[in-house]
Amino acid sequence: MRVIDFFDKAVLAQPERVAFISKERSHTYREMDALALRIARAIVRQGLSEAGRIAVYAPNDVTAFACVLATFRANATWVPINARNALDANIDFMNLTECEWLFYHSSFRDNVREIRAQVPTLRAVICIDAPGENAPSLDEFMPQGDGHEIPDLPYDPHRMATILGTGGTTGRSKGIMWDNLTWSTLIAETSITMPCDRPPVHLCAAPMTHAAGILTFMLTPQCPTNVVLDKIDPLEIMETIQQHRVTHVFLPPTALYAMLSHPRVREFDYSSLTHFLIAASPVSPDKLAEAVEVFGPCMCQCYGQVETPMLITYLPPAELAAAAREPALRHRLKSCGKPCALTRMAIMDDDGAILPRGERGEIVARGDLVAPLYYRNPEGTAEARRFGWHHTGDVAYWDDDGYVYIVDRKKDMIITGGFNVFSAEVEDAINAHPGVENCAVIGTPDAKWGEMVTAIVVLRPGQSLSADTLIEFAKGKLGSVKAPKKIEIWPELPRSPVGKVLKTEIRKKFWANTERAVN
Repeated sequence: MRVIDFFDKAVLAQPERVAFISKERSHTYREMDALALRIARAIVRQGLSEAGRIAVYAPNDVTAFACVLATFRANATWVPINARNALDANIDFMNLTECEWLFYHSSFRDNVREIRAQVPTLRAVICIDAPGENAPSLDEFMPQGDGHEIPDLPYDPHRMATILGTGGTTGRSKGIMWDNLTWSTLIAETSITMPCDRPPVHLCAAPMTHAAGILTFMLTPQCPTNVVLDKIDPLEIMETIQQHRVTHVFLPPTALYAMLSHPRVREFDYSSLTHFLIAASPVSPDKLAEAVEVFGPCMCQCYGQVETPMLITYLPPAELAAAAREPALRHRLKSCGKPCALTRMAIMDDDGAILPRGERGEIVARGDLVAPLYYRNPEGTAEARRFGWHHTGDVAYWDDDGYVYIVDRKKDMIITGGFNVFSAEVEDAINAHPGVENCAVIGTPDAKWGEMVTAIVVLRPGQSLSADTLIEFAKGKLGSVKAPKKIEIWPELPRSPVGKVLKTEIRKKFWANTERAVN
């Protein structure tokens, strides 16, 4: 099925249920369907190429979601444009994907001038919330399609539906094509993996262009009410969970850490939460245990990436809560769970051999969840699909009980004095200190060791700790080889627009005067 087919079923099942709600407005499923249909009719009447690419460029916004639904309704391809990206990166991605249409929020009016000048494939630009500059508003645009019918195309599981970016933190962002089969597998896997006994109330606070927005559509068969916030604000998230009796929320670890550090975190009622989903990067086990204590037995983790979205593995709330509660199971807080039902997963060495339980290698995946290819990048596709599997770049092992433990990104391994040190293991140890909010560990040049294990640490508000204190703390957990030789306290870590720590930016400070970023 297509994404819009799942939405249609929700409209039929619960037409008067609130589908989307924000501070300014709310729409029932019937109203959201009518709005998206009017937008789609106007798009189709003005014309699209085959699977024409439609960009939506907005902060989290109910009308922006309607434009995404309209894109699916029009049998077009959604191109999410990250509202937090640098303008040049967004222009580059729109050129890569050859966008034909752009729906934008008025807060990006100045940026759109540059986009129109530098993206020659654009043929239509519409402002979704106000009169546009040399462009119609959405209210002006929609009537142009009234009465126009949308062709009912034969279902094609391999028809392109979405092109997402890889993020581009280490270079130009790749375009990852999701077809109808990718989407339908992801939605079906969600219903298997995260079943609900009542319609969810989903809080979308992280960017709608990434996992939080994708989760909106993943939950569609369960008729969710989606509460939309325009940004990640820890206090507003906590207030909203209580006010709207939120059941589902996705946040990256950095946002969770900020909530745990907030002085008012224990003042609110979180009893409605059934799935507080953490993903996007590894989570500190100690902070995960603290989160169970604060938010209740709702914490869960999933592992995936844009090429194999969200649900390669999953650690459900009951198992995570048991690991936080029972000392004998505490080690499972470091796990990203067990492989999900609809995707094959294995651990592979560099020569393509599948490794036995307990041995470390790269996570690889197969199945209908794996996105078919990189857009117009056959070389990148071939590199990622060696030996007939999708290669994630993540190093992990699989224990005898079936749980998967990610130890690092392949590129993040530190080689110091001939020993391999995985930065994620060191980060877990430092993050366990109650005075630490977050940290990043890298290798820095050292004449004796080749690379020195170095940690950049952000302290919780009001905390004062010395580097020596944290080094001794880490030695107690890791021993002297793996513990950092150097720690710097920074006010914040450099982050990508979706909150991921940019280790490439940190490395620049330490490797600036060297010929290569490895010794």
